[in-house]
Amino acid sequence: MTTTSKLFDSIRISSNRKKKVEPQVPQCQWEGCTKPGTHRAPAGRDHEGEYLHFCLEHVREYNKNFNYFTGLKDEEIAKFQKDALTGHRPTWKSGVNAAAAKPAADFSRIRSGSAAYQNRVNDPLHMFNQQSRATNAPRKLKTLEARAFMTLGLDANATSRDIKAKYKALVKLHHPDANGGDRSSEDRLREVLQAYNLLKNAGFC
Repeated sequence: MTTTSKLFDSIRISSNRKKKVEPQVPQCQWEGCTKPGTHRAPAGRDHEGEYLHFCLEHVREYNKNFNYFTGLKDEEIAKFQKDALTGHRPTWKSGVNAAAAKPAADFSRIRSGSAAYQNRVNDPLHMFNQQSRATNAPRKLKTLEARAFMTLGLDANATSRDIKAKYKALVKLHHPDANGGDRSSEDRLREVLQAYNLLKNAGFC
């Protein structure tokens, strides 16, 4: 095939090849500026997702003076900040059981098996109280607890108020300061102190 063939005349090579389209850069939207707006800036409140275009110099100026809460009152700003904690989603108050809402007791200083622990456990459903009322069985005293009641001159059914009152009376009776410095009953005072502390730690008072 020669260069003079008619086939060459039928071949058309387009001289208008598509050139790479360069992105169109908008003009800076700052009043009076003709530079390209190569930097985006948020349009502001109630225009989320919309942007303004500025040159580098004016985008810095815009961001320096930008305040999302411009025009809002202090109450509206506080409400916005509160709603932001939940992502501006609606929330509802949940029901609160008044018995369960009580602050929990500090059990760190109470042994888990002691009577004090059982007496101070928060029982909103009253399961333990119902069980104790159903059985209504008196608590079986340990040997040292029974001896402590005997030392104080009380029976096992004595209330917390009875124990404290008896303790105060015995301390006043046997303390040297109340006897003009007489130390003859110091051993008895020591026994009273030990008995009271044992009953207190056991949760009787």
